[in-house]
Amino acid sequence: MATIYDVSVLAGVSLATVSRVMNNNTKVSEKTRQKVLSAMDQLGYRPNTIAQSLASSRSNSVGVLVSQLDGPYYGPMMTEIETALRAGNKHVIIAADHSVESQEKDGVEFLMSRGCDALILDVEAVDDEYLINLHKGNTPIVLINRYIEEISDCCVYLDNELGGYLATKHILSQGHTDLAYVSGPLYKLDAQDRLLGHKRALKEFNVDFDKTLFYEGNFREFGGSDAMNHLFTIDKPFTAVVCASDQMASGAIAVCLEKGMKIPEELSFVGYDNIPFPQYISPKLTTVNNPIHEMGKMAAFWVLKHVYNDPKAIVENTFIPQLIVRDSATSPHK
Repeated sequence: MATIYDVSVLAGVSLATVSRVMNNNTKVSEKTRQKVLSAMDQLGYRPNTIAQSLASSRSNSVGVLVSQLDGPYYGPMMTEIETALRAGNKHVIIAADHSVESQEKDGVEFLMSRGCDALILDVEAVDDEYLINLHKGNTPIVLINRYIEEISDCCVYLDNELGGYLATKHILSQGHTDLAYVSGPLYKLDAQDRLLGHKRALKEFNVDFDKTLFYEGNFREFGGSDAMNHLFTIDKPFTAVVCASDQMASGAIAVCLEKGMKIPEELSFVGYDNIPFPQYISPKLTTVNNPIHEMGKMAAFWVLKHVYNDPKAIVENTFIPQLIVRDSATSPHK
C-alpha cells in the first residue's frame, strides 16, 4: 500500500508539501500541486481521513439536522448547503428530527458523536435555553430559520412576522374584509410569527380576527384541503383565504376547483414560501418569497467563515420577505 512518503519521492517534493496539497493549502504552486496529484494517482494513494482528523483536529465534515427530508422546501435548502460545503472540500452528514424534541436532541448528539466540525440546525421543538447552552460548547452551531437574541450572530433567519403582514395586507388592500386564515402548526415558531403578522395587518385595516374562520394546518397540501373542507361547513361568508404555506394553498385551491369554483373570481388566495410548482398551476399563486435555499447557503458560508477561516465566505444573517403578486387574488366579487 502506497504511503505519503512514496508520494513525496515520486513527486520529488517534501512530505510537508504533499501534506499541504492534501489539505488544499494555497501556498503550493499549481505546478507542484499537479505533480503531487499525479504521483498520488499513479500510486493509487488515498489519504487516511481518520489519521488526518487526528492530526488536524478536524474531520472536514459538517452535521446538518433538518425537520424532514422530503418536500419542495427542505430539498433546495439541503442542496445549497451541500453544494457550498462541497466546494470548500467539506462533507455533509444529514439527520432528520421530525420536529420532535427528543429526536432533535438525539440528532444533535448523533452528529456530535460523528466528530462533526460544526452543526447546521433547523430545529423547532427544543427551547432557546438548550440552544444557548449548546452554543457554549466546543462544537460551533448555526441556526436556520430561527432567531435567538443571545446568539444572534449564529442565526440565519427570515422575518416571518413581516411576511405574514405582507400577505394579509395585500388581500386587505384589494378590499377584502371577510378573511379565512389557514395557519401552520402553532408549535412551530415560523407559523406563530406569520400569524402575528396576519393579525398586525388586520389591526392596521380595522378588521377583526375571526376565530371561526381560523384553521390550524400542517404546512402540507392535505392540511390545506382539510382546512378548506372545514371552512365550507361553517355558515359564515368569506371572500379570501390567507394560507401560511404554498403547499396548503395548493391543497385548498384544489378543493375549490373540484367544487367548480372560479379562482380568484369567487375566492381569492395568497400563499407563503414561493416554492416552484405553484408558479405553473392555474391560477398562478400570489405568495411571499421565503428564500430557504439562500438561507441554507448562508448557513454553509457561516461554517466556512467561522470554522474553516475561509476569507471568501460572506455571510448574510437576516432575510427580508417579498410579496410576489400573481393571479390568485383579486378584488372581492360583487
